[in-house]
Amino acid sequence: MKVGLLIASPQMRDPNFAHTVVLLCQHDAEGALGVVINRMTNLTIQELLDQLDVDVTDSADRQVLWGGPMEQTAGFVVFAGRLDSDTGWNLPDDVAVSPSRQQLEEVVVEEIPYCLCLGYAGWGPGQLAEEIKTGSWLYTEIDRELVLDTPVDERYDDALKTLGLTASQVWMVPIDE
Repeated sequence: MKVGLLIASPQMRDPNFAHTVVLLCQHDAEGALGVVINRMTNLTIQELLDQLDVDVTDSADRQVLWGGPMEQTAGFVVFAGRLDSDTGWNLPDDVAVSPSRQQLEEVVVEEIPYCLCLGYAGWGPGQLAEEIKTGSWLYTEIDRELVLDTPVDERYDDALKTLGLTASQVWMVPIDE
């Protein structure tokens, strides 16, 4: 599977991932890594940037997103554009993801559309493929507007709409081939 958006099946029971959309940044033989893009924390971006001594005034009321259950102190900036170096992932539709503080500062200063996620979702070798096989996840292509411009609380339903679906139309059950 290539990078893209993972949409939790409406029947997903794992409380970490129920009703989530994950921006899948990497998926290979070693495993997979992504960030949840539709769950807010109680922390504002301004509060976090103040802790990092980054001077910005336009983000005071925007919330930091909960990126996933792993390493919740690790930050990932998701933004419109491309990376020049090996400091993250260049994804389709002009979306990039980086754990670099320097990249965060550049994005904030240049006022590039972005969101900030704390933590990430990770899967071991073959784990994500198995979860897809058992009906836990749906897959769709990355859509920059959905990732960066759609209100956070609308991203799940809008991600399903990219597949022509609503949550009530989806019933995922395990497939044994």
